[in-house]
Amino acid sequence: MKDKVLRKLFLGFIQLHILHHACKEPVFGLWMMEELQEHGYEISAGTLYPIFHNLEKSGLLYSIEKVIDGKVRKYYQITAEGEEVLKLAKEKAMELIDELE
Repeated sequence: MKDKVLRKLFLGFIQLHILHHACKEPVFGLWMMEELQEHGYEISAGTLYPIFHNLEKSGLLYSIEKVIDGKVRKYYQITAEGEEVLKLAKEKAMELIDELE
């Protein structure tokens, strides 16, 4: 039970990380996996890519494809709606952090 709850919470944190970084610059899967690992999240491509796709389907990200070393790489960037959601989520996260202290 505890693991399921933590997984749900961490998936929300991961989405925030993705939106945060996609707001700064375009991101791609492998880079995002490595970035998340630096923060202690062990995430597989099988978990990460559906998150990207759901954020894109929700209108918070959009993707562009670029050919890098002969391979197609999909980059994700934040949309205007994604920026609004990120701003609201940051406010709520900061409010919660203040309350938890």
